Amino acid sequence: MELLRFSAFWCGTILFGSILLDQPSDLSMIKLRKLCKFCDEQPTSCTGTGSCKVECDITAICPHVNDVCVSIWRKEGGNASIDTICHNPGSKLLGLDLEDYNNSKCVMKERKGMGSQFYICSCSEEECNDHLFFTCNPQVVSVILVSLVPLLLLAVLVITSFYIYRVYRQRHASSRRKKGPPLDFSDGHAIMMDDEGSDSSSTHANNLNHNTELLPIELDVQVGKGRFAEVYRAKLKQGSSAGEQAFETVAVKIFSDEEYASWKNEKDIFSDADLRHENVLHFLTAEERKVQKQYWLITAYQPRGNLQEYLTRHIISWQDLWLLGGSLARGVAHLHSDHTPCGRYKVPIVHRDIKSSNILVKSDLTCCLCDFGLGLRLDNSLSVDELANSGQVGTARYMAPEVLESRINLENIESFKQTDVYSMALVLWEITSRCNAIGEVKEYEPPFGKVREHPCVESMKDSVLRDRGRPEIPNSWINHPGIQLVCATIDECWDHDPEARLTAQCVAERLSDMEHLDKLSDRSDSEEKIPEEICVVDEK
Repeated sequence: MELLRFSAFWCGTILFGSILLDQPSDLSMIKLRKLCKFCDEQPTSCTGTGSCKVECDITAICPHVNDVCVSIWRKEGGNASIDTICHNPGSKLLGLDLEDYNNSKCVMKERKGMGSQFYICSCSEEECNDHLFFTCNPQVVSVILVSLVPLLLLAVLVITSFYIYRVYRQRHASSRRKKGPPLDFSDGHAIMMDDEGSDSSSTHANNLNHNTELLPIELDVQVGKGRFAEVYRAKLKQGSSAGEQAFETVAVKIFSDEEYASWKNEKDIFSDADLRHENVLHFLTAEERKVQKQYWLITAYQPRGNLQEYLTRHIISWQDLWLLGGSLARGVAHLHSDHTPCGRYKVPIVHRDIKSSNILVKSDLTCCLCDFGLGLRLDNSLSVDELANSGQVGTARYMAPEVLESRINLENIESFKQTDVYSMALVLWEITSRCNAIGEVKEYEPPFGKVREHPCVESMKDSVLRDRGRPEIPNSWINHPGIQLVCATIDECWDHDPEARLTAQCVAERLSDMEHLDKLSDRSDSEEKIPEEICVVDEK
């Protein structure tokens, strides 16, 4: 096998080189052979479940036009190894016929009778044997399903009972208050109201308007405006007959006809069911309002506003910092993850415009990410050219050094995630700067506050690239043990070298372990009224 591999690699390389040297005039007629990962059998940390990378650094040109990429995973005596090669699917490999070699992904399937635990996959895209996806053992799945059936039936019974009780209670309350007929729970307007006192929607109408009828929404007041859209607080009607109506407060983000591309990108990202997370803004639906020549995104409404506004008006406690910072990190970690909390594969997403004004504060003083107009789904099908054409995007003040310098490593999608981590570090610094555990708290100031109000890329290059500057962390901040650890985390997250930065998941885990470091006797509730000894900040 090793001799075959060595010969195939060099024959393919020499053949390709000779074609380029001897026939430059016919270059357009050459049909390039596939590029595949091509390493000898080597130990691996891949466990044979979920998905993993093969950790092979060699890419080879396959010797034959019909060759496909192949990966083989073996486990003997507790030691796992991976073999990556090119092979013609028309002939057997180790006595096996290749199956599913027309796939774009390398989906590993177990083969019995090979003397060890043995998985093999084949695929036809460039270097597709670099990322492996393991299928479940049918026998194991059957055992699990049989074990879970009683629990599933019990869960269905409990949920059904709760739903019937909830509907009955809402209708009964509605009748007692003489507010007209009960709420409309038809398919077109399937709304589940929050408990009384909640400030955000838990609407389950995330169906992208499979019904053609537009939702009955009444715009109330504008609460925000960005580069691409305006945001309004609005009322979503819950009843449909004459008399008084029940309303649910929602947020409506309105894009003009010229900003269709931004609306579509954000809608496509929100439409991924795997995006749902408590620290990501809850999405309800998207609508094309053709009469007004507008495009709408309808989401939960958060009356506390964005994080920048909140920090401008409030001084926070250590507990508040822990809640805000930890929830922010968990939201970013969920975006970046390639699997859901239950272990199912999901497409990682990078936000690319993380800043305090693109983060909302929920009623429980946790954060949720919003504004995905510049977001990018890191799908495996994206080519290097497509990644390169995604552009230098974001807000200059929060851009990572490699974004300012246009030198992101396009060969590694982790590089895109680390630009988000840098931006997140600046937001964590903003949160920390308004915490009373640091001692004297100054008026709110954005990162790099000494540069002009809306700095351009060139101005930020001078501060971040030439001067290697970062927002100041005074020595007085680190007297509190929790703040000291937060500042150390921030420092690791805005490192000039992207590969030296922590991951969002690591930041989330660190902050999760810090709650016990609270040295303050009581949690302040972040009162609107700022103490007299602190300079009052004019509200914008």
